[in-house]
Amino acid sequence: MKPAMETAAEENAEQSQERKGCFECCIKCLGGVPYASLVATILCFSGVALFCGCGHVALAGTVAILEQHFSTNTSDHALLSEVIQLMQYVIYGIASFFFLYGIILLAEGFYTTSAVKELHGEFKTTACGRCISGMFVFLTYVLGVAWLGVFGFSAVPVFMFYNIWSTCEVIKSPQTNGTTGVEQICVDVRQYGIIPWNAFPGKICGSALENICNTNEFYMSYHLFIVACAGAGATVIALIHFLMILSSNWAYLKDASKMQAYQDIKAKEEQELQDIQSRSKEQLNSYT
Repeated sequence: MKPAMETAAEENAEQSQERKGCFECCIKCLGGVPYASLVATILCFSGVALFCGCGHVALAGTVAILEQHFSTNTSDHALLSEVIQLMQYVIYGIASFFFLYGIILLAEGFYTTSAVKELHGEFKTTACGRCISGMFVFLTYVLGVAWLGVFGFSAVPVFMFYNIWSTCEVIKSPQTNGTTGVEQICVDVRQYGIIPWNAFPGKICGSALENICNTNEFYMSYHLFIVACAGAGATVIALIHFLMILSSNWAYLKDASKMQAYQDIKAKEEQELQDIQSRSKEQLNSYT
């Protein structure tokens, strides 16, 4: 009975050690995850997806509204149609670029986290790695400034659609509904500069304007532009988050390189001291 009990105890001990080893391995893996970079990447992907997807559909709806109601002559808004088509292609490029850039920044976060966690191990930071981190800081700063402009630009169609929607709400209000002054309440999109002044009709008034506000194209485009603007704002926040992370990681790598240089010098001095001591002992032994 005793050998069987000892065997069972040994098996239980081995199983507990295995569970402990798996737990420690999981903790080590979770400790190497750059959570800040992961959150920034998710926020960046979400913001870019909202901006690109909603902006693309909203631009198509805007062209449909202009062609059907504000500019019946195709030649009047031909330039605007080309610009919107170009912007839709640019949206494709933005989505592809930021998908790749977000993955690269996340990988850089994993690299930097490993460099800091393994500072006292075999992992060594290099000048090339620090240079790449500095380059990402500069590039992210430039992209953040550019997206601030995109965020401001995306607020322009929201402002235009809000003005049209608020005018329609005035027409629907009890104070003006059913009166003769309703037909004098108009919206002229030519004043925004998106179509030329000779475009016909260019201006919609009264019940015709109310019918436009009741269409699905107007409702969807208005709300999609709002969501696209919110997506651009989320992307700006994500890039600012990335900029703080990259700056912090670059500082960590710089300190790590200094610490590595200090440790190398210290190890070299200790080795030289040991060599001197060993030679001294050899000389003393030779005298005796």
